[in-house]
Amino acid sequence: MKLNELPKEIALFPLSNAVFFPRTILPLNIFERRYIELVNDSMKGKRLFGMIQPKYKNNTDTKVKVYNVGCLGKIISFNETNDKRFIISLSGIIRFKIQEELEKNKLYRIFKVDYSDFEEDLNTKKDEETYDKKNLIKKIKLLFKKKNYLVDLDEIEKLNFDQLINTICMIAPFSSEEKQKMIEIVKIEDKIKNLEEIINFNLLDYTENKTIQ
Repeated sequence: MKLNELPKEIALFPLSNAVFFPRTILPLNIFERRYIELVNDSMKGKRLFGMIQPKYKNNTDTKVKVYNVGCLGKIISFNETNDKRFIISLSGIIRFKIQEELEKNKLYRIFKVDYSDFEEDLNTKKDEETYDKKNLIKKIKLLFKKKNYLVDLDEIEKLNFDQLINTICMIAPFSSEEKQKMIEIVKIEDKIKNLEEIINFNLLDYTENKTIQ
């Protein structure tokens, strides 16, 4: 999709501990009435809606405060269960920044958003030669091993560098605050620098905890 083809008003699904990045796939189990309506409406249109992280863990409030940056996704698979739940997969397209919430006659929330800061998310041909992919993967493998985090990294290594960074940010055992920090970073070089800092911090934290024990 091109920037001018993206919707300026989108439905948002606030979900705790689910920071969604471009070019990643997010499986979702939809069962709440408001989000059943959201998915139904999305399927009637371009199958697009946004994921955002609430600022508080308790997401029962329909007007819970959310962060300013999230990610637009497209439904790429859809199944309805016998008990009327939806099992969908969402493919990340581009990050957005919230401008304002709109009052609509819907159970779910709709926001006016801006994508201009993250236009580079739509660029599928990025220069990877300047990045040390092998060293980063080595650190990631070490972190996952130390935390007994079982992930098939062989498949992840096959991704292009931008996809690899986004996938690691999404699936790694980082805090939701650390992941939110990563999704808000615009430039890839800054994102890599911060990712390495978070990995190093988690490795150091793990080592210190093991020493204390």
